[in-house]
Amino acid sequence: MTTLSQISKSVQRHPFHLVDPSPWPFISSLAAFSCAIGGVMYMHAYLNGGVILLTGFLMLVLSMFVWWRDVIRESMLEGHHTGIVQQGLRYGILLFIISEILFFFAFFWAFFHSSLSPAIEIGSIWPPKGITVLNPWEIPFLNTLILLLSGCTVTWCHHSIIANLRLQAIWSLTFTVILAIIFTTLQGYEYSMADFRLSDGIYGSTFYMATGFHGFHVLIGTISLFVCLSRLLQYQLTQQHHFGFESAAWYWHFVDVVWLFLFVSIYWWGGS
Repeated sequence: MTTLSQISKSVQRHPFHLVDPSPWPFISSLAAFSCAIGGVMYMHAYLNGGVILLTGFLMLVLSMFVWWRDVIRESMLEGHHTGIVQQGLRYGILLFIISEILFFFAFFWAFFHSSLSPAIEIGSIWPPKGITVLNPWEIPFLNTLILLLSGCTVTWCHHSIIANLRLQAIWSLTFTVILAIIFTTLQGYEYSMADFRLSDGIYGSTFYMATGFHGFHVLIGTISLFVCLSRLLQYQLTQQHHFGFESAAWYWHFVDVVWLFLFVSIYWWGGS
């Protein structure tokens, strides 16, 4: 027979979420380690390096899916995401974005270190002799307008969710995903038309590392926004509980700001 003291012990008396033991952190770390090892082996042409890289990547994608599935269940079905828990999640995504800022800071440091004081090996000029730079007022400027417009549409979606305007939220988020896909397509076309490659000295390496990693972040942001769109269609994002979309929107604004710095410094100033 259940006593009153046993019932009181089973009732949670605090607003925090004490997560249950999960295998996904360990599996995710193992998958990330496999990706790193496989990537190094593949780049150095070791046998089965590509297989290890692909296996680790697939494990990582699967771990992300099931781990975030559990987080959604904890939020929607179990009601663990209280106000204080959501506040902690917001602090977490802010710290993550700060770490990403420092990540891109290293690429900008390398670019300005090489461009402000060009080495004598490249003729003491920037861009180096023999490099045909891209026109910043063609595809790069168009991509700038596309990203700025996508920032407007994702903000429109955020306000629509808060105001419980479901139809506007769906349309605005759909427009955002479409604009993101157009940006990535144009970026790939620009790479195919460029006359220089990653191996073409310091200019090629700094250009493709900075813009390429930004393109990778755009791809991650696009996937996040698409997942948010599917959740929105399934009535999983409400006025009170929509942190999944909120974090994706913050991340997308971060991607927009980084692109503005890339356009001004690398495309415009660095190519003149």
